[in-house]
Amino acid sequence: MYRLSNSVIGFLNLFTLLASIPIIGAGLWMARSSTSCESFLQTPLMVIGFIILVVSLAGFIGACFNVSWALWFYLFVMLLLTTTLLAFTIFGFVVTSQSGGVQVPGRVYKEYKLQDYSPWLRKRVQDPHYWRTIKTCILGSKICTKLALWTPLDYLEKDLTPVQSGCCKPPTSCNYGVTMLAQDADCYRWNNMANLLCYECDSCKAGVLEDVKRDWHKLSVLNVVMVVFLICIYSIGCCAYKNSKRYETDYPYGENRMKRVEPRWDFYWRRWWRDRRDFLY
Repeated sequence: MYRLSNSVIGFLNLFTLLASIPIIGAGLWMARSSTSCESFLQTPLMVIGFIILVVSLAGFIGACFNVSWALWFYLFVMLLLTTTLLAFTIFGFVVTSQSGGVQVPGRVYKEYKLQDYSPWLRKRVQDPHYWRTIKTCILGSKICTKLALWTPLDYLEKDLTPVQSGCCKPPTSCNYGVTMLAQDADCYRWNNMANLLCYECDSCKAGVLEDVKRDWHKLSVLNVVMVVFLICIYSIGCCAYKNSKRYETDYPYGENRMKRVEPRWDFYWRRWWRDRRDFLY
């Protein structure tokens, strides 16, 4: 039974070794793609794929061929991965815990305010270089095209995604018939041109952050499952590492390797008292 842990670790690492190949392939495919959104993920995907490949190979060799140093490396990297994933999950819950949109009276959709999100997320979308890439992605997706055919009744009855609500139309509170009325700054950033619209509005950035928040929440739930799974694998890996060390030192499982046992503190006192008692009686 003590070899079961090695077999389980070997099988699981063979599975993850094969799974890393399509991950690396997806990163290479994204690197050749002309769409800026997809190029966002190519580096993380390739890094994750190569880490999984190397770690799985080390775990497979160590478990199946009793190479203790390979299993030690595997357990060390697994511990780092588990700790990093746990920290990333906690960080994700913290930075995406705010906002959720404000219901617009008389409308099905919600509108989103940039100031309602965490400072870390706001800083990301307010960076000009970063936002330029996101805006190019939104333009390429043509997410606002179908809204151009909507009637005023459609805006009353139909729902909008966060990006459509923030980027494809001005804020609902805008009143362009009154020039002297103080209005939201996004009302003045709005432009009817298809390549401008409200892509420079704070509401558009807030809509993007709302999408990020929803995706991050889904990813965080998956990360919690992955952390539990990695902890279980790490525990099995520790058993496999002990088996490999036992194999290298030529000690069969269950053999007593104890050389010397020091007596308890009261051993000599008990022996002295027994000898005195036998002498007196």
